This record gives sequence, C-alpha cells and structure tokens, in this order.
Amino acid sequence: MEPANRKLIRPSNRPSQPRGGLKQTSPPEQTNAENFYYLKQMQSKTSMSIFLRDGEVLKGVIEWYDKDCLKVNREDAPNLLLFKSNIKYMHKA
Repeated sequence: MEPANRKLIRPSNRPSQPRGGLKQTSPPEQTNAENFYYLKQMQSKTSMSIFLRDGEVLKGVIEWYDKDCLKVNREDAPNLLLFKSNIKYMHKA
C-alpha cells in the first residue's frame, strides 16, 4: 500500500475573509421602520395611546411627524405637538 499524498495546511496570520470573498457591510443606520409605522397609523387614522416619560398618557390620532416631533389630534382636548424624546412608548388604543 502506498501512502496517500497529503498537503499540510498551515493557519495563516492574516484575518479570515468571509466566504465568497465579499466584504461584510455594516447594517444601515436607518431602517425606515419608524417612518413606515407612522405612515401606516396616519393613513388608517388609528387612535393611539402615547405614554410620556413623566407618566402622563395621551390619546389621539397622529396627524403628521418629522425627525423630532409628532402632531397628535385629540377629540376631547387641544391638539399637541410632542417631542419624540418625551415619549416613553406608544401603542394602538
């Protein structure tokens, strides 16, 4: 019986590359999920419960939004312009 030819594999000192030779890219900074959610709620005029950081709860419909604010229309009270930084969380009422 003849010995099989075996090739010695040595570990390389260079960093490993992902399979396929393509560089991995970092995830995008903005996924647009927030924008999609606001647009969906605005189009369907969904009544929302908005919980603020100070414990207050507001109920109303989102009329518009931008990078920093939401405008909430309320039936029983004046409309409000809320800074997003003051919102703890929100959900459908």
